[in-house]
Amino acid sequence: MIDLPAIEELRRRTQSLAMLDAILSPEWEYRYYSFNARWNAGEMMASMRDGCGDHWFLHFTPSGAFLKGFAHEPPMAERAPWPGVLDNVPQLFASSLNEPAFMMEDTTFCLWREVDDAGWQQGPITFPSHADPDGSGALLRILDGDPDTYRHWAEDYYAVDLPIAAIEAFYAFQPLTQEFVAALKAANDFEDVIEDAAEIGYPVARKDA
Repeated sequence: MIDLPAIEELRRRTQSLAMLDAILSPEWEYRYYSFNARWNAGEMMASMRDGCGDHWFLHFTPSGAFLKGFAHEPPMAERAPWPGVLDNVPQLFASSLNEPAFMMEDTTFCLWREVDDAGWQQGPITFPSHADPDGSGALLRILDGDPDTYRHWAEDYYAVDLPIAAIEAFYAFQPLTQEFVAALKAANDFEDVIEDAAEIGYPVARKDA
């Protein structure tokens, strides 16, 4: 199973990723990572879409967190959902399982964690022989909490060489400032970035601070 952090730490990581992508990519449709802090009453949703069909959705609810994903190349994609992947999901996450936007028919991996759980859970799965049978290793690597992982990814996807110190500031969830945006050599307007921060739920420094 992928080594994911506790729910609140994972929420901050996905918000940081979404904030970085919002700065580097002004147009939402070209972003890999997104976060909606107002997905529903008391709920938030993080997502990744690569534009080629691979994706994951991470649903934060008062009951905990539900994560599903799909990778089209691993062997488990040939029979998605693979037997066991969606088994034993608690009824508490019924709304996640039935959310049309999450495309549950296209699922190669599924993890969940209730607020009182000691760790992340998954169904009883017999995995095929493969280095990354469900694709979760590749798709969730970005969530390892290492700023250098994002730096290398952004270098490949956006063709930019980002200063590691700037990424570290976002990973530390430091409030957004115009200086942070400038450090990423962003071309978009700071006021637009603030609007994205409001949707993402990322903190913004007070102007008089």
